[in-house]
Amino acid sequence: MAIIPCGSTCAAQWGIRPQFMLRSHVPNRVSACHSSFTSRISNLAAPSSSLFSSDSLPLLTYVGSSQTSYRRRGARFIVRADTDFYSVLGVSRNASKSEIKSAYRKLARSYHPDVNKEPGAEQKFKDISNAYEVLSDDEKRSLYDKYGEAGLKGAGMGMGDFSNPFDLFESLFENMGGMGGMGGRGSRSRAVDGQDEYYSLLLNFKEAVFGVEKEIEITRLESCGTCNGSGAKPGTKASKCSTCGGQGQVVSSARTPLGVFQQVMTCSSCSGTGEISTPCNTCSGDGRVRRTKRISLKVPAGVDSGSRLRVRSEGNAGRKGGSPGDLFVIIEVIPDPVLKRDDTNILYTCKVSYIDAILGTTIKVPTVDGMVDLKIPAGTQPNTTLVMAKKGVPVLNKNNIRGDQLVRVQVEIPKRLSSDERKLIEELADLSKGKTASRR
Repeated sequence: MAIIPCGSTCAAQWGIRPQFMLRSHVPNRVSACHSSFTSRISNLAAPSSSLFSSDSLPLLTYVGSSQTSYRRRGARFIVRADTDFYSVLGVSRNASKSEIKSAYRKLARSYHPDVNKEPGAEQKFKDISNAYEVLSDDEKRSLYDKYGEAGLKGAGMGMGDFSNPFDLFESLFENMGGMGGMGGRGSRSRAVDGQDEYYSLLLNFKEAVFGVEKEIEITRLESCGTCNGSGAKPGTKASKCSTCGGQGQVVSSARTPLGVFQQVMTCSSCSGTGEISTPCNTCSGDGRVRRTKRISLKVPAGVDSGSRLRVRSEGNAGRKGGSPGDLFVIIEVIPDPVLKRDDTNILYTCKVSYIDAILGTTIKVPTVDGMVDLKIPAGTQPNTTLVMAKKGVPVLNKNNIRGDQLVRVQVEIPKRLSSDERKLIEELADLSKGKTASRR
């Protein structure tokens, strides 16, 4: 937390460490400077402001210091230590620039990810680079020595604002003939992974239940065969971009009342590649061309509408040696007019006459496996659900486990009866009444 003066009060800027916290022993008392300060901050962070945005401006919180703007009794600072950049490089706090540079070179060689494959080596390499970036700059080092990382944050440099560690490494070693093939910016930041491709696949009900093998045709970006994906016209050679110096990024700085704020942007001259070249006539410099390809796709049993199948490396090609994206196939299932699906269970409704419900019967029931006999027990009540075990949908990726088919029985009561039917029903009713009376 950085402490920013405002008259005789202070504003606390959160989100950085070491953290300074100003606590007051006089609650609910706010000086006049608070409103004017926060008003200025609000104006700076307004949506129309070109200097700040709500996303880029850290949270600023006012902490009252005393009863009036002239009294500061009762306030105290709490300091929490954070990363010690001197310890990271293994140098003393009064080390010279040459000693700091020498320590960085030694450690960078040891922990570069292309040489050191141990877990945590890349993070250590980044920490070393961050420490060197601060301690090798006189202004940043002075702020760090006085205020710690809070001083860097107050000057507009947050914990995520360090330079690319591989850029720093390359810039330091480029005049020394490199490091035996160790990757710098050239092999890391210019490569852009390809985007994922999406395809919608329509299946009927049974194909979704049991799975199917389909051949689909997709259109995607593939590496240009004329320039082999470089984007440069064959026979020409790329040169370093003069705008960004081959870095692929440009840095703009703005000095504000809160410090110097820096913004890193992709170089518009080279589109972030760091190189300028004569574009290939086939791909217009993109290094990729759009082509159609047929792919054989195996759809597993048990998929449903909304299921996504991932086919690795079948998406759009990357640029400058980047990895290709993936192909995502989105499943859409055509509903069955008779059978309804509920997760791994299948629902079906059958109708039987009241006589069959009373006496019991056997009926033919449609399933995904075809027509199957279903026994209706005698005395089946209306809306009874009968279970046909393992006649449902296979569990996805577990074909040996299936759900059930649930059959709901609807008993049909006739609205009209013939005279003979009515006579028989009345006789049955009299017989039923006689049985009831005898029981009493």
